[in-house]
Amino acid sequence: MDRALQMIQLQQQLNDATNGENWEEGVTKNGKTINWKRCIYMECAEMIDSFSWKHWKSIHDEPDWENLQIEVVDVWHFVISLALQEYAREFRGSAEEIALYVSELEMYETLKHEAAFASPEEIMEKIEQIMCNVLAPENFDLSELIESFLQLCYISNLDLTSLYRLYVGKNILNQFRQDHGYKEGTYMKEWHGKEDNLVMKLIWEEQGELKPQELYTQLERRYNAL
Repeated sequence: MDRALQMIQLQQQLNDATNGENWEEGVTKNGKTINWKRCIYMECAEMIDSFSWKHWKSIHDEPDWENLQIEVVDVWHFVISLALQEYAREFRGSAEEIALYVSELEMYETLKHEAAFASPEEIMEKIEQIMCNVLAPENFDLSELIESFLQLCYISNLDLTSLYRLYVGKNILNQFRQDHGYKEGTYMKEWHGKEDNLVMKLIWEEQGELKPQELYTQLERRYNAL
């Protein structure tokens, strides 16, 4: 349960800082409507672009597995946010209750031991299943969404350690973006020809285990050198 709880608590903190402490009501501190379901299905559409799915173009291109994993982690941010909002609205509890539910799922236990890439078609079908869930307001099922997401992790070769590590990295990167003009449109996402997502991932790989603040410092050092 520890890693699940840590990720959910980090997401709560990021949302509180970015959107205001009452964001669960569906509006940011700036009066902007929040739609986590839309965030999920739009990010899923980007995820599908990790594959050469078009039958008329670039049909021999290899899948971008690295981008796929980063996009999966992006969706996890939104799934957690939606869960936090749903639990708050339905008075079902907060981070601890969500973490307990997630940690008791069989698929979560499976991710502690193994994961592997499935075929592109199988992965895209799972992504589209997630999209169908959030696009059906009358039949939306949060439990099914979380289960489907963990299955997506499994077939995207993300075990629990990889998911946790990439999630923490992206959470810190998101905070870094907010602190450096992302909302105002002044933030530079390309760092010497590499997207900041990739730079963050490379820092993890180069430096080994880092504390969140240490990762933030590394990002700041590289960003200031642009």
